Amino acid sequence: MNDASSMSLDEALTGFAALDRVLIACDYDGCVSPIVARPEDAVPNPRSAAALRAASALPDTSAALVSGRARSDLATLSGLSDPVILVGSHGAEFAEGFDEPLTAEQQARLDRVISEFRAIAAQYPGTSVETKPASTTLHVRNASGPDGDAALALAAAGPATWEGVHVTLGKAVIELAVIQTSKGHALDRLRAQVGADAVLYLGDDVTDEKAFAHLTGPRDVSVKVGDGATAARYRVPGTDDVATVLETVVATRS
Repeated sequence: MNDASSMSLDEALTGFAALDRVLIACDYDGCVSPIVARPEDAVPNPRSAAALRAASALPDTSAALVSGRARSDLATLSGLSDPVILVGSHGAEFAEGFDEPLTAEQQARLDRVISEFRAIAAQYPGTSVETKPASTTLHVRNASGPDGDAALALAAAGPATWEGVHVTLGKAVIELAVIQTSKGHALDRLRAQVGADAVLYLGDDVTDEKAFAHLTGPRDVSVKVGDGATAARYRVPGTDDVATVLETVVATRS
């Protein structure tokens, strides 16, 4: 627990669960699913998936996944669907799509970034490129340390510097988008849509810090999963603990 709160996590969850209307949200990779070598192999912890479904079925309770993945990929991998809310592309992609379609200029810029990332990946074994509707990601988790560092350095010195490109750094990845994204703004939007009195959010990566920064309400609960500096008020070790947190809130609200 961080110094920002005088309550234990259990106490915070109990208080949160007692509120009239709440939003329960979390990242996918590293939270609902363990981090795996190949992104396409990331399957959900069945306990967490069941808890999110159970939460979404409770009165005055909304549940959401807010992920960096494309929303369609998130739906396929998680196996979750309405009434669980799925938000992709680091908070920019909702069920109705993006707020505005890509312009021709943005699409051309994205195509250029993808081409550059593929050229970089071709030079370094173990690196790979993931494409999304408004961004593309260079993964280096399966590369050697020197190769991964070199690939990330090329990306940072090259396409990451281009005008109109927005950079997101994560664990062994660099993602370049042609629109602005923020999990924090996504939580604000969801909070307003469902009229939540408070939000619980669990995340493990650098991108989740934007979400934690928006959880400023007295009953909001922010939980960092794993190691690393964080603005979250609480911390749990891993994905099994995420399942326990979700199950605890569901059981208390039930």
